Amino acid sequence: MEKFFINGQKKLNGKIKVSGAKNAAVAIIPATIISDGVCNIENIPNISDVTLIGKILEKMGAKVRLTSKSSLEIDPRGISSSDVSYDLVKKMRASSYLLGALLARFHSASVPFPGGCNFGVRPIDQHLKGFSALGTECKVENGIVKIRANKLAGSSIYLDIVSVGATINIMLAATKANGLTIIENAAKEPHIVDLANFLNSMGADITGAGTDCIKIKGVSKLSGSSYSIIPDQIEAGSYMVAAAAASGNVWVENVIPKHLESISAKLQEIGVKVEERGDTIRVVRSGKIKKCNIKTMPHPGFPTDMQPQIAALLSTADGTSIINESVWDNRFKYTDELGKMGANISVDGKIAVINGIKELVGAPVKAIDLRAGAAMVVAGLCAKGVTSIENIHYIERGYENIVDKLSGIGADIKKVVEPDEDFFEKAL
Repeated sequence: MEKFFINGQKKLNGKIKVSGAKNAAVAIIPATIISDGVCNIENIPNISDVTLIGKILEKMGAKVRLTSKSSLEIDPRGISSSDVSYDLVKKMRASSYLLGALLARFHSASVPFPGGCNFGVRPIDQHLKGFSALGTECKVENGIVKIRANKLAGSSIYLDIVSVGATINIMLAATKANGLTIIENAAKEPHIVDLANFLNSMGADITGAGTDCIKIKGVSKLSGSSYSIIPDQIEAGSYMVAAAAASGNVWVENVIPKHLESISAKLQEIGVKVEERGDTIRVVRSGKIKKCNIKTMPHPGFPTDMQPQIAALLSTADGTSIINESVWDNRFKYTDELGKMGANISVDGKIAVINGIKELVGAPVKAIDLRAGAAMVVAGLCAKGVTSIENIHYIERGYENIVDKLSGIGADIKKVVEPDEDFFEKAL
């Protein structure tokens, strides 16, 4: 079993570079299925989710190859079937985007319910509502989503809830539908804008991405394209919070500050200095952090994917903080792990009350999902003593070379296969 070991309370100092956006990559790579030519995708993060979606396309018949450490060449013309096996999709949530892409190309798709992190029920009813409005017959049999259309026709679609996944899937399917498709109450996350820009670079006609009304005029053909993915908003935010937790002075490089405004605002509210310089953000903490209240919201609100990390930071704040999770049910399961390190957190439904303590103490903990795993890393960095983290495969789904990156700014962190007793002894 691989684990991370962190000897905490080492001040972080220096520069850390953010990789390409995971959430953009896992939508853009399936989108290449719709193309009639070769696509070159740059600024690809070297993470397990990207590797997995690449393998899925390869097994479906696409030619996929790395042209550099962060560039991927995809030729989807060899894909001949719209059926996807369970073994290919069971490990990742974003495999649902195969539905929209395959529907656009073949007018049919058969994809098992996806896997990924388990922190609440994530239905696809809004996805299917969108597909149905485009003229698709949808059914679910034995855990397999089966969709088919004689032809795709543009339509007006109002999403009952703001859904990132449904917005992406409808965008993909509508790119080659006849006529105009309008998505109202659409999600506005940066990776939705990035996907729209990528599709447009292939010849799609999409406007309004980044607002709550997206318009897609169907086209008959999408060509190959070269495209560079945006920096990862959540990776950047995670390192900003890590710098604050470890009393750091850190330059977080290769970011889009506009995407990080809600995170920067909360860090400033609790007493952390945040300074923007071009595509870099400097985070400096010099004293005790203050309490604050947070409500997660769809973009541009505070992102739910940053909620566990900020909770770890607030565990040692001066006073009582309250987090209201308005996006997902049951996303506070990780608080039991923080409790092993001494955190004083009580949860009632979608509300977590965090009573700040003097310091966390290192302990054996586990990552129960991707962002919860990042929270364990944040906690380990500020805790007294050694923290060991199990289930690190969750963390590696979304953070490229996290050990090397954090080590480069002064963290005492390493990845081991077996527990290293010497590491504990040296740390004591």
